Parts: sequence; C-alpha cells; structure tokens
Amino acid sequence: MGLLDGKVAIVTGAGGGLGEAYAKLFAKEGASVVVNDLGGSRDGSGSGTSAAAQKVVDEIVAAGGKAVANGDDVSTMEGGENIAKTALDNYGQIDILVCNAGILRDKTFANTSEQDWDLVVKVHLKGTYCCTMPVWKWMKDNGKPGAIVMTSSTSGLYGNFGQSNYGAAKAGIYGFMRVLSIEGRKYGIRVMGLAPGAFTRMTSDLPGRQGKEPDAMSLPENIAPGVLYMVSDLAADHSGKVLGVSSRGVREIKMLQTDGYNPGRPYTAQDVAANADKVFFADAAERTAASA
Repeated sequence: MGLLDGKVAIVTGAGGGLGEAYAKLFAKEGASVVVNDLGGSRDGSGSGTSAAAQKVVDEIVAAGGKAVANGDDVSTMEGGENIAKTALDNYGQIDILVCNAGILRDKTFANTSEQDWDLVVKVHLKGTYCCTMPVWKWMKDNGKPGAIVMTSSTSGLYGNFGQSNYGAAKAGIYGFMRVLSIEGRKYGIRVMGLAPGAFTRMTSDLPGRQGKEPDAMSLPENIAPGVLYMVSDLAADHSGKVLGVSSRGVREIKMLQTDGYNPGRPYTAQDVAANADKVFFADAAERTAASA
C-alpha cells in the first residue's frame, strides 16, 4: 500500500528538478500524476513544448506508475483550467495540487526592469492563483477534500539580496495560502506552504553554490519526502502552515509577534521608544534565505 494509493496529483513545473522528484515519488506511492511543464528556460523565455514533461511521464510509466504530460502555461487562467482538465479527463478526480512551477530573474532592485518584475510575479503568484482556482472549485463543488501545497520561499519569508521580484511573489503566496487555509476548513481542503531549499537548475549557479559539489541532502530526491508527507493523510491535521524542507531537514516556519506595548491611552512616539524592549523581540537573530 502506498501513501497515495487511488489519489490523483497535479505537479506543476515537473519536467525537472524538484517537481520531477515530487511527481516520481507520488507515482511510486500510488498516485496517478499530471506532470505539467511549459518547457521554458529558467528566466521564463522560450516554451511551447511538453517534451520535458513527457520524458518524466515516460520514466514514471516505465517504472510501473501512472502519469500523463501537460504543457500548459500556469500563469494564465486558460492554462490552469487545462491543467485541471487534463487530470479530470484522464483520471476523473483531483486530490492533490503542488504549485511548483517558477522562474528566476535575479537582479538588484535598481536594475530590475518592469518586465523582470511582472513576469516573475505572474509566473509565481498569479500562476499559483491560476492553477489553484479550477482545482479549488472542483474540490468544493464536488465535496472532495484535498491537499494543496503552494511553494513559497525563504527569500520571501526572510528576504534575500537581489530577489525583490521573486521575494515579493513568494511572500504573496504565503498570504494567499493563509487565507485559503481558513476558507478551506469548511470544505476539508488543506492548504500548506512549502519553502524548499534544493540544488537544482534554478539554484546551481547562485552565489555560494557555483563550482561546488552539492550536498547530497539538498538534491531534489531528498526534498521530496517532506512534500509527500504534506500531501498525504499523514499530515491530515495540518493546514495553514509553512514547512521549510532542505538539507537542514524539515521544520515549521512561523510568523510571530511580541506581547508589545499596549498603553491603553493615547501615546507618543517617545512612549514607543521608551518601551522598545516590549515592542521588539529581544536579541532577535536576523535571518536571510542563506541562513534560514
């Protein structure tokens, strides 16, 4: 018995890297998988072929699993609807969605063009919306509980130099996930956030990784088990939470607040300064994506 026997999973951006690892592990655990990939380059240029997705499907089928390829663009409503339709036409249901597709156009903010901003936000944030909406509606309208995993990032949760567009999109996904986890309670739809750290085509030449052998624990196949846990019934009691999954292991990432300064009367800026020890966390260690 696999953890996902009888379930149907959609994984976007699954023609390589993390998405490929998720798709293959889900299939090994009994799921029928829609492997989506537009086939573009890392910066979002090019596309138009599902060859990468088909290669992953062929490998899944050769290993005895069930999968079908899809080459639609996640960042359009038509694309999101076609991805869901692929699952329904082939397998008749949708139980799992992992929004994984993404691109990078890293530059310091002053050098980030409007196109760089718009395309990164479109693929990551709008793409998560476009893929989630048809799946959400199907689960809601058919009374079918399910699990949705949205890929955020420590670059959005903590910040990272040179990734203002990417970080903004990933922070937006966190907010989106939190709202849907609340709305999903009524329908049995679990929504979780994922902040992965892995050595892939997307990250292999980033500062600090160039010319280095990757840590074996940062390879996609060693990140995938954490995501399998999230979409399986093993995590049935968890929604609205973010898990960081990387070579450092699996841990929850939370937004917290101090008890704060609450004077109960009109106050001045000087009063806030005088009570700064209550407003701010004591000795808070500043984190970035590199240290998270």
